[in-house]
Amino acid sequence: MTAPLAAPDAPVTGTFLDVGTTLLVLDLLGIVVFAASGGLVGVRKELDLFGVLVLAGVTGLGGGLLRDVLIGVVPPAALVDWRYLLAPAVAGVAVFAFHPTFGRMEKVITVLDAAGLALFCVAGALKAMDYGVGPLPAALMGMTTAVGGGMMRDVLAGRVPVVFRGELYATPALGGAAVAVVGTSGWLPFDPPVVVVSILAALVALVWRLLAVWRNWQAPLPKGPASV
Repeated sequence: MTAPLAAPDAPVTGTFLDVGTTLLVLDLLGIVVFAASGGLVGVRKELDLFGVLVLAGVTGLGGGLLRDVLIGVVPPAALVDWRYLLAPAVAGVAVFAFHPTFGRMEKVITVLDAAGLALFCVAGALKAMDYGVGPLPAALMGMTTAVGGGMMRDVLAGRVPVVFRGELYATPALGGAAVAVVGTSGWLPFDPPVVVVSILAALVALVWRLLAVWRNWQAPLPKGPASV
């Protein structure tokens, strides 16, 4: 976007949808998708309904809460907009009630998790840019938004966070966030609509993540024995 960054209460507008509307849609979609994956982890850990809802909420909201605190958006959106709390609650209850169906959809859950990663990395980067954060920190905020909730979920569930297991998880998120930053920073010779940039950036992260799963791409790991 070539227009100057607006104040937090006056979001920048694009050609199709304004940034605020785009962020809300991306956030809520990402929350539902990630909350469902978190709820499924809770079911597999044989937690009760409260435990499943906690994991669903942490997974869906954790990354966004962390992003908002880091960029100075207080109170975070999840604490002032009821839709942010309703979305993971509905997803968690749905997974708890229909978990046999979700459990048989392993490949679908993998795709949904990748979709949540893509949505959140774009939403995080755009929101950081909209609040005046520089391009590089904004890309990092996009990555943090995408992986933060999953890290909190895995820690609470007693698992090594997926982002530390060698899988390409954070890297696709950073790539998608970088595309969102470049497309809305005014560096391009033209001013693409925010929605178009968001879709392209999300597709970059989504395809990269799914290819990494399909091809079993791994981040570099240390060679030799682990002991010193």
